[in-house]
Amino acid sequence: MDLAYLSALNAERDARRAVVLVTDIVSGRQRLVREAEVDDDPIADILHDHLRRGRSGMVQVGSDDLFLTVQVPPVRVVVIGAVHISQALAPIARGLELDVTIIDPRTAFATPERFPDVPLLAEWPDAVIPRIGLDRYTALVALTHDPKIDDPALIAALRAECFYIGALGSRKTHARRTERLTSEGFSAEEISRIHAPIGLDIGAVSPAEIALSILAEIVATLRQDRRRGS
Repeated sequence: MDLAYLSALNAERDARRAVVLVTDIVSGRQRLVREAEVDDDPIADILHDHLRRGRSGMVQVGSDDLFLTVQVPPVRVVVIGAVHISQALAPIARGLELDVTIIDPRTAFATPERFPDVPLLAEWPDAVIPRIGLDRYTALVALTHDPKIDDPALIAALRAECFYIGALGSRKTHARRTERLTSEGFSAEEISRIHAPIGLDIGAVSPAEIALSILAEIVATLRQDRRRGS
């Protein structure tokens, strides 16, 4: 691989941006297609499909055999709320190879003793999220029940087009949340991207069961193309 391409791949990885290196197997010619450039590429549909699945592989385009080296950012789960559900969720997520970060300005809850070996930010979401950034490879989980904490995170997640957004609370709670988000200028279609009540309906009761239902819903959303048989 050309060192310039290697440097570019590393730069895109560090910036949490997806990229595809297209290699012509016969001629050896290569080109780098950044995610923002995919729509203008001659094989845009193929590139989008491979980026969605996060899979490298061979493709045939006309008489050309191409190998697509796909690089996508690792999936992150940003959890708003250092609560019992978060304590159960973090170790399960690690087992699924998901990067987890906990955000909660309430220092009585956000302690290293309660969250060992987990990145923990005892700050307000609207202060910390611009610093850590959200993107289409991030799942945001809002668990505090406090609009002052949850709402800024949900607003940021909607604007960043996170692939999964979930919020704890009853349907009545979510109806009030919807009113607040509507007043912030979000459409009904945008707000419908929020999974609320959060998690797959498995009859979960305990914090650990709720954590399991949330992660199951995140994985189901992440793998939805595979579930549809594509």
